Amino acid sequence: MLPIEPHLVAEVLGGKPVLRGPVRSLSDLEGAVSRGLPRRALDACVARVWKDRRAAERFKFLLVPRATYHRRRFLKADESERLERLARVVALAEKVWAGDADAARVFLTSPHPMLENRAPIDAARSELGARRVEDLLVALLHGHPV
Repeated sequence: MLPIEPHLVAEVLGGKPVLRGPVRSLSDLEGAVSRGLPRRALDACVARVWKDRRAAERFKFLLVPRATYHRRRFLKADESERLERLARVVALAEKVWAGDADAARVFLTSPHPMLENRAPIDAARSELGARRVEDLLVALLHGHPV
């Protein structure tokens, strides 16, 4: 079970207009990811984390190479899965900080001692790193110190 509701992940990905339909369930989210997320979903997710355009583009092109991004309108399934993982972490951080996007952004982009001083958004680029970040966020959500 996801520690965050699928519709919140979809919102981070740009919501109904970008995803070509509503996401109400885990099945809906899985379908959107397996079909290939639009590259606009990558833009929407990255914009939630970085206000600075250059920093956003730098991170975006770590996920999907620049040439690939410009060549295709839709991401492949493996690229979409990586993007969904990041969107899930972003959505959970925003939930922890009760919609305070700036506080979530600071958490996501600041080095954290429990992640070997990596920023959570960088750690979340791998599946195991994302699980560690989600564990931190769930602990925070339940009031545990991290």
